[in-house]
Amino acid sequence: MARIVTAVRPGLARAVTAARPRIARLTEAVRVRPVHLPRPRTVRTWQYTAGAATAGLALAAGVVTVAGPWDANGQRTAERDRAAALERSGGADHGRSGTAARAPRPAPSAAPVLSGLGGTTGAVGTKETPPDAKALSDVLGPLLEAPALGSSHAAAVVDVTTGERLYGADAGKALTPASTTKIATAVAALSALGPDHRLTTRTALEPDTRELVLVGGGDPTLTAHAEAGGWAGLRALAADTAKALDKRGIHKITLSYDTTLFTGPALHPIGVNDNLAPISALTVDEGRTDASTSGPAPRVSDPAANAATRFAAFLKDAGITTTAPGPSKASTRAETLARVSSPPLSELVERMLTNSDNDIAEALARHTALASGQPAGFDGGAKAIATQLRKLGLPMAGAAFHDGSGLNRDDRLTADLLTALLVKAGDPGRPGLRPVLTGLPVAGFTGTLSTRYADGAAGLVRAKTGTLTGVNTLAGTVVDKAGHLLAFAFLASDTTDPLEAQKALDRAATALTR
Repeated sequence: MARIVTAVRPGLARAVTAARPRIARLTEAVRVRPVHLPRPRTVRTWQYTAGAATAGLALAAGVVTVAGPWDANGQRTAERDRAAALERSGGADHGRSGTAARAPRPAPSAAPVLSGLGGTTGAVGTKETPPDAKALSDVLGPLLEAPALGSSHAAAVVDVTTGERLYGADAGKALTPASTTKIATAVAALSALGPDHRLTTRTALEPDTRELVLVGGGDPTLTAHAEAGGWAGLRALAADTAKALDKRGIHKITLSYDTTLFTGPALHPIGVNDNLAPISALTVDEGRTDASTSGPAPRVSDPAANAATRFAAFLKDAGITTTAPGPSKASTRAETLARVSSPPLSELVERMLTNSDNDIAEALARHTALASGQPAGFDGGAKAIATQLRKLGLPMAGAAFHDGSGLNRDDRLTADLLTALLVKAGDPGRPGLRPVLTGLPVAGFTGTLSTRYADGAAGLVRAKTGTLTGVNTLAGTVVDKAGHLLAFAFLASDTTDPLEAQKALDRAATALTR
C-alpha cells in the first residue's frame, strides 16, 4: 500500500501545482457519466487507497471524465496543449442529435472536452523544454536490452504533439504483435464505420410461412443477463417480439435463426480455445458457459444455436411457444418485429481494448470488412484492416494481418506502425478515433493492467498488452514529467519467462514518466 502511495505522490504534486487555478471551474463544468461495464471485478484494498490518490491527481490536473469515456489519468492536459498548438478545435460532437433519450451516449469529441477544461492559447513547448531524445535513449537502451526480452525486440517512442520520434530500436522491424493488434483493429473499425455506429440484432416474421427468424447482427456484446448493463439484451428482444406476436394473435410459431452476415470459417486457426468462441453473427455473452464477462472461459461449440435456444426460452416465459430453432435466412420480404442495438462503436472499442476482448476484436474485423466491400471472414477482415490503415497514410511496411485479435502468430506489426496508430488516434482533427486512447488499460487500475505497476507508474501509464507463448508486447501512451504526451511501442519475441519479460516492459514504460 505504501509503495502505491509513493508511486502516485510525485505525479500528484506536479498536477496540483499546475492545475490549482482550474479546480473551481472544473467542479462546475464536469459531469461524470457512469460507464456501462457488466459485473465489475472486486477491487482490492490497496487499489482503493491508490485510487483515491489517483482520483485527487486526476481532479487537480483537470482530467475528470466528461460525459463519456475520457478517463481521469493526466493525459487530457497534454491533448489540450496539442490541440492548441495545432490551432484546431478538436472536431464536432459525435452524433448527439437522433440519439435515443435512454440509449448509451456516444463518446464526446475533443471540442467539448477542451472547452470544459478552459482551453489554452499558448503553443506547446513555450513553457516546457521539448523531450530530450538523447537522455531518453540513455535510459531506455539498457532497460530494453534486458535478457528477459529475448533475442529479438523492437521499440519506438514518439512525441504525439510534434510527431517526432524520440527513440527507436529496430522500429521498422516487423514482429509478432499479439494483442497489440487490437489497436490497429480499433483504428480501422472506427475509420470504416464511425464511432456512433451500432450493431443491431432483430427478429423478422416471414409473410408466407409465418416463420419467426432471429437475425444476427454481429453484435459480440449481446447479453442474456437479467441486468443488461447498457448492452443490447436478448431478454428485451424476446419481450418486444412476444408483444408484437401477441398483437397479431400468434402464440405458437416456428423459430429459426440467421447467421449469414458473417462468412468463412467460424473457428480461429488456434482451434478450440477458452480465449475465443467460434465466431458467429449471432452470439450471446460471447458463448461463455460461466458467469464471466471477460478473460478466458469455456465456450459453447455453437454460439448461434445456443443464443436461439435461450431466446426461445425467453419467448416461452412471455407466452409464446416455438419449435426447436434451426438455421435459416430471413428473406427481404420479412417484416421486422423488434430490434435491440449495441451501444456506439466507441464503447465497444473501449471494452475491447480495456479487457483485450478477442470476441469483440474478431467481430469488429468482420464489420470493417463489410464496410469495405470484403467478405466478412478472417481473410476479408485482415484485408479490410490493412486497407483502412493505408488510407490513413500509416507506415505499413512489413505489416501483415491474419485476424483482428492478434491470436494468430503470423500477424506482424512494427513499433513504427503502433506508435503511428496512437499518434493518429490523438489527432485533434480525428476525434472519432479518440476511443483508441481512452480505451487503453490504466496501469494498476483497469483491464489487463489492473495487477501491474504496483511498484511503479500506477495511474500514469495507459497501454495495450500483448502476450503469446514467447511473445510479450506493450504499446500505449504516457505523460512525462514536463507534460508531454508520448506514444510508445515495445515488442519482444523469443522470450522464455513471460512474467520477467512483462516486468522488463513495465520498467521501460515507467521510465518514460520520469
